[in-house]
Order: sequence, then structure tokens, then C-alpha cells
Amino acid sequence: MNDMENMTANSDVQRLDFNTPALQRKRRIRALKDHLARWYVSIGGLAVLGAITLIFFYLAQVVLPMFQGAELESRPIQQPAWLADAGEPLLLTIEEQNQVAMRLGYDGQARFFGLRDGALLSSTALPLPEGSRIVSVGQDTPGTRRLVLGLDNGQALVVEHNYKLTYPNNQKTITPELAYPFGEQPLQLDPEGRPIDRAAISLNGKTLLVAGATGTTLHAQRIASSENLLTGEVTLEQERLNLPQMAEPIRQLLIDPRHMWLYAISGKASADVFDLRRKQLNGRYKLVGDGSEITSVSPLLGGISLMVGDSKGTIGQWFMVRAADGQAELKNVRNFKLGSSAIRQILPEERRKGFLALDDSGRLGVFHSTAHRTLVNLEVADGAAMAAMSPRATRLLVESKQGLQRFVIDNPHPEISWSALWGKVWYESYPEPDYIWQSTSANSDFEPKLSLAPLAFGTLKAAFYAMLLAAPLAICAAFYTAYFMAPRLRSKVKPVIELMEALPTVILGFFAGLFLAPFLENHLPGIFSLLLLMPVGILFAAWTWSRLPQSVRLAVPDGWEAVLLIPVILLVGFGSLEISGHLENWFFGGDMRLWLSNDMGIPFDQRNALVIGLAMGFAVIPTIYSIAEDAVFSVPRSLTLGSLALGATPWQTLTRVVLLTASPGIFSALMIGMGRAVGETMIVLMATGNTPIMEANIFEGMRTLAANVAVEMPESEVGGTHYRVLFLAAMVLLMFTFVMNTLAELIRQRLRGKYASL
Repeated sequence: MNDMENMTANSDVQRLDFNTPALQRKRRIRALKDHLARWYVSIGGLAVLGAITLIFFYLAQVVLPMFQGAELESRPIQQPAWLADAGEPLLLTIEEQNQVAMRLGYDGQARFFGLRDGALLSSTALPLPEGSRIVSVGQDTPGTRRLVLGLDNGQALVVEHNYKLTYPNNQKTITPELAYPFGEQPLQLDPEGRPIDRAAISLNGKTLLVAGATGTTLHAQRIASSENLLTGEVTLEQERLNLPQMAEPIRQLLIDPRHMWLYAISGKASADVFDLRRKQLNGRYKLVGDGSEITSVSPLLGGISLMVGDSKGTIGQWFMVRAADGQAELKNVRNFKLGSSAIRQILPEERRKGFLALDDSGRLGVFHSTAHRTLVNLEVADGAAMAAMSPRATRLLVESKQGLQRFVIDNPHPEISWSALWGKVWYESYPEPDYIWQSTSANSDFEPKLSLAPLAFGTLKAAFYAMLLAAPLAICAAFYTAYFMAPRLRSKVKPVIELMEALPTVILGFFAGLFLAPFLENHLPGIFSLLLLMPVGILFAAWTWSRLPQSVRLAVPDGWEAVLLIPVILLVGFGSLEISGHLENWFFGGDMRLWLSNDMGIPFDQRNALVIGLAMGFAVIPTIYSIAEDAVFSVPRSLTLGSLALGATPWQTLTRVVLLTASPGIFSALMIGMGRAVGETMIVLMATGNTPIMEANIFEGMRTLAANVAVEMPESEVGGTHYRVLFLAAMVLLMFTFVMNTLAELIRQRLRGKYASL
């Protein structure tokens, strides 16, 4: 009885001890800490989500302006008095600064006037022979100010309109002038003195080519200029080209800027293409469909493409393509539709592959050839009109029966469309449509190729080969380390593998590019032998170990057997590399790289996907291993012991209990490793050829989205199309990782719910 009373008293004392003010204060402090930690974690998680959301919206804010169309805004212009007596216009132009325009009339007067107010600045009479008049005009490729005027006496006059910029009294002044680079004396194209109905001109280096047509007869002269280095005297050498007579009257002439082709639009629907180097006819091509007539033809920037407008409002793009038999032929690449009236005029841009088209009803269209995009389609005049576009494609001048009209063009990013970014595009001089990324070039008439498809493909290709190496090794290593390895050995192996993740990727890329890539090239048979013989060697070593006497096997502590594989791996690796040269001599004629390229037709680049698979796989292994090993090791010990107690073998327990229970964590490890591989920059930047091609070949390189942004962002113009496309690439990369992580989390939650009852 006394003992019971003592126990009751002791319990009261203990109960009183737990309710002391000190303990209550500790409880309150602990509760406060838990509350603060909960809020800290919640706020931190929300901040991360908010930061990612802000990054997404910032990228979208930079990208979205590319997909907006063009705008055309009318600006008032005072109708000048001189326009009433100027007659019909032959040509309208606008100079670079958007301040001065030129109007050339059939009367031989070149009138320069202010673009904003229409005030006449100067009027210059061309040095035409007495009694002659202008009947045709031809312009050199877009971006030049060179003209050829066909006269009614069989002659042609080469003219340039220039604009001298000066700053008297710190005031910008533009002085227009006409120049005659080949003399004021016209060239005699037609010896018989017939009118030059159509004229064309092209200057390639120091060689000028002038062509003209009188009815069905073609005339062409080549003028080469040479300068004496001692005296500075310039000598002109003229050569008349003999071209065949056409069957139908010639409606328009165009000369290729490289002086390879002469295009003669004859009849109503056909074009005859002459090979100027061979001085023969290449072929006759029908450019428009039945019931249509060719009404306007103009070259695009660079002179490779011809834009052909017809009487039904359709504009077709044509250029010469090398056929399968090696012969060049004129191909229709794409078509645009303006309206139902005949195309009257086509105005190419001087800095991009865009153009404007004006039809007989006064409807104007703004197009871009590469993007196959119609940006503007509206009516700017009541009836037929003539237009001029500024070199920067920001101003438009239209003359119609209503007078002069001035427009401001806002068209910053015409090169972008869904097809240009993700579809196959038929680029100029290419034999067929293709996926190409080539954002810059040395020449000014370059056609930007902004397809993101090869970059996305390269990203997935690099990640695939890296995961092909990393995933099996990391997952198997995680299983063995967490389930079979001795705790003492595990405490040494796991930190070493996780320490690999601290290696800077720039060091790995440097090592892969300068050492691994040439080493693999010189030891290809040995590398493939290593990949084949290593599993065989490990299995053979395991089989041999199982056949050894039990006394020998028990001498090695349980969980330390993996140490015995170190000499096996070293021996197989050394042997595979040693026999590499012999294998190359026996099976590949002494050079496996040449054998792949010449005999098998498989292109080989030194810095290829095999190098990336090894280098980036090595970088991804620690990430996958660490997460997967923790997932396997965290499987409750009671599950494995219970399985073993019921008679299951360790392997059965691993595959049917541990694997299923740890599957959510293993799947998360794979997805995080995949995200790491997709977003890797420095390794793929330094260890590949950075060639944006869509080839699954393991012996060819690639370019990834991340590497492309790193390489080209410093070179891009802020706010330009190239700059925004790079932001779009970053946005695609962010969306890809976001979608992958979201799917991974959904699958992980489903796996966790499915195997939570184990």
C-alpha cells in the first residue's frame, strides 16, 4: 500500500515537473520556431514560383512583338504646284534619310523634292541626245541607286542618283545630284536605232552588263573597266553579247547580279532564261497559270529570287535550283495573294527579303518571302498608282490621280512566322526545303534562316545520348550502394560520387573538347570494344566468383565484393584500348573514320554526339545517383526484412519490393537528370562542332538551344529580330523543362499513391 502511494506521489511530481514555467516557455518557443519555419518555407516556395512566373512573363514580353503584323499610317502632305505640269511618272525613289524623294518623268526631267512637304528642291535635265526621249527604265539590284534608261533611238544611258550629306552650321543638309559613272554619252544597244522597249542593268565588281530589247530582239553589252595603277587612267572595254532572237515580244528583262542568268519575260506567261557564261538558252518556263498574264516582275534583295505578279493578283516567287541531274532550272517556291486585280508594281526591300505589291485597284500588300507572311493588305489609292519605298522600308510614297500620298510603315519583325521557326523552308539557292539555323552572314543581302527545329532537335539529341549512358549506370549504382554495399564502404563511395557534381562543367567541356574528342577519334574500335566487352567482363568475373570455393568467398566481408571488380574494369579497359589499332587494321582498312565516311556513307565529325554522351553523361550521373540512392536507402527496413523472412531472395526483394517502393524517387531522379542534360550549356558548347543540323547520327555534332543562346546573344542587336528569337529559344527551353517537371511530378504522385500500401 505504501508502495502504491509512493508511485502516485512520484507521478504527481513528474506531472508537476512537465508543467513548469520553463518547460512551457520552451514549448512556446518551439511552437513559434515551427510556425516561423512553416511560413519561411511557404514564402520561399511562393517566391520561387513567383520568380519563375516573372521570368516567363518577361520572356513573353520580349517575344510577343515578333508575331505582331505591320502597320501603315497615313501622313498629310501638301500637294505641290509643280506636280500638275510634270506629266506621267516613270520612276519614284526615296533617299536613305527619308527626307528627299526623286521623280523621274518621261520628259527627261529628274525632280527632287521634300518628302514631307512636297516642295521642289531641284530639277535636273538628263543629257539625252537631241530629239530623243525615254521609253523604258531598268534598275539594278535593290540597295543600289543605279538606273539604265532606254531611249527611242536604240541607246541606253546609265545614271546614278546620289545624295550628299553635309553639316553647314551644324545643320544636316542633303544635296541630291545625278552621276554618270560610265559617261554622259549613251551606249548604243541597237545598231539599227530602234526604241529600247525594255532595259536592264547589273554591275558586278568592275563589270557592267546592260541589256535591252526591241520587240523580239535582245541586245546586251558587257563593259569592263580597268585602272592603270601608275597613271590612274580608267580604260573601258566593251563586248557585245550575241543572244538569240525571241519568238514573242519581250515584256521585261532582268539580270542576275552574278552575271550568270538573263531573264527575258516574253509573251504573256513565259520566261526564257539565258546562261550568260555559256551564252546559250537554259530553258523556257511558264510562270503563271492558265488564263493569267504576267504584269510585273521584280528581283528580291540579292537578285536571286524573282517576284512575278500576274493579272489575277497573285505573286509567285521563283529562283534557280540545281536539279538532280546537275542542271539548273527555274522553280516556283511559294505564292502570295494580294487581291483580284492585276499586280501593277512590286517594290523589294533593300535590307530584307520583304517586298510591297501594288495592284491596279490601288490595293497595297506588305509581304515577306522567307516567312511566307502577309503583313498588310489594304487600299491606299483609288485606282492605278505608282509607289516608292525608302531604303529602310519605313516610308512609302504613292502617286495617283489624287496626287501624292505619304505613309509611315511600322514593320519591325516580318521574318518571323510559325513556318519559318518550326517548319521546313525553301531558302534561296537550296535544292529543297530544309530546317536551317543561320542567323548572320558577311553579306548584306543575306537571307536569315531562323528555324528553331534543329536547335530543339540538338537539345534532345544531346540529352538522349547523355541519359543513355548516365541513367543505367547511376540507377544500378544507386541500387547496389543502398541495398548491397557494406555501410562502411558506402560511407566512402557515396560522398566521392556526389563530389563529382561539384566539378565545373566548363572544365569538363574543356577536357572533352581538347582531349576526349581526339582520343575517341583515334581509338574508335577500342571504345566500341570497351562498351561491348565491359558488361561481358563483369558478368564473367561474377560467374567466376560464384564458382570459387566457399572458403574463398567468405574471406571477403559481405558488401565488399564490388572492390574486386576494380582490377577487372581496369584490365578490360586497358585491353580494349590496346587492341584498338589491331582491330582497325583487321576490319576497317587501317582507319575506321574513313571507313565510316567512304564505305558506309556515315559522316564523321571529331566533336560529335558520342563525345557529348560520355562527357555530359559523366556530369549527369551524380545528380541521378544521389537522388535515386536516397530513395532506395529510405525504403523501410521492415519491408526488406519481412520479404526476406517470407523466403524471398535478396534479388526478388530488390525487384518486387524495394524498386516499387522507391520508384517515385527514382523517377524524380531521372527527370531531374534529364532537366540537367537539357539545360547544359558549357559542355555542349565546347565539345561539339556547334553545327545546327537535324541528324541522329552519333558521329555528327549538334547545337542546343542553351548553347545557341550563349554563343549568339552577345552578337545580337538589342530589340532586333535575332535578339528576340534568342529569347524565344530561352522561353522554349523554360517551357520544356516546366512541362517535363510537371509531368514528372504527376507521375511521381501517382506512383507514390499506387505503392504507398507496400
